[in-house]
Amino acid sequence: MHSNPKPRIGLFVTCLVDMFRPSVGFCAVKLLEDAGCEVVVPVQSCCGQPAYNSGDRAHARDIALTHIKAFEGCDYIVAPSGSCAGMMVKHYPELFADDPDILAQARSFASKCHELVSFLSDVLNVTHIAQSCHHSVTYHDSCSGLRELGISDQPRRLLKSMEGLTLIEMKENDVCCGFGGTFAVKYSDISDAIVSQKCRNIEDTSADLLVAGDLGCLLNMAGKLSRQGKKTDVRHIVEVLAGDLTTPAIGAPHKEGNAQ
Repeated sequence: MHSNPKPRIGLFVTCLVDMFRPSVGFCAVKLLEDAGCEVVVPVQSCCGQPAYNSGDRAHARDIALTHIKAFEGCDYIVAPSGSCAGMMVKHYPELFADDPDILAQARSFASKCHELVSFLSDVLNVTHIAQSCHHSVTYHDSCSGLRELGISDQPRRLLKSMEGLTLIEMKENDVCCGFGGTFAVKYSDISDAIVSQKCRNIEDTSADLLVAGDLGCLLNMAGKLSRQGKKTDVRHIVEVLAGDLTTPAIGAPHKEGNAQ
């Protein structure tokens, strides 16, 4: 039992949310506070995944140590991203495998880290979202959340609990969107072929909204859909769960009269 009646949540905002989609951060705070949590946002930086994936273990270790220190005193660390959460849960301990003293700290930190939707569902036992959403939705399973953290049923359960929402599964919903961080830069032709197929699968559902839990995937798919002239609204799942459909969709022009 916590000495504080409200669990103290350290929100890991993520770089992409900070730079491209602040509304996701605000919606994350709303969902956590609505679920009875106290939310704090310590000073933070990138989770270290780009450095880690590029083989720069030294900088990845420095970043991990910074966050282990910054989030001291939090009961949980929660991120609106399976990718960043996966880095902290799975890979922070790996960075210190040869340093037993810090390894214990890294394991303790990792044990408190969660992706936001799975945290709501699996830890806080949220089963119903009071917001309504009168739209058809198709959900993309992001690779890191699905394969590293086992996030699959949790977002679907919460989406289907919303009044008016119809969930339409796309073909190959668990197949990569082609982003993969630096993969999209190093192997742009392969990435484009993958996202092109993904967008065909999205279009085949005729869903109003494309939803996922990782902003990198969403930016990639939204960019391709926009270049193809498609009208599907692209949203982070926390925006849908928090009832924020007034913010322009990801990739949409920021102007008056956007789809609500």
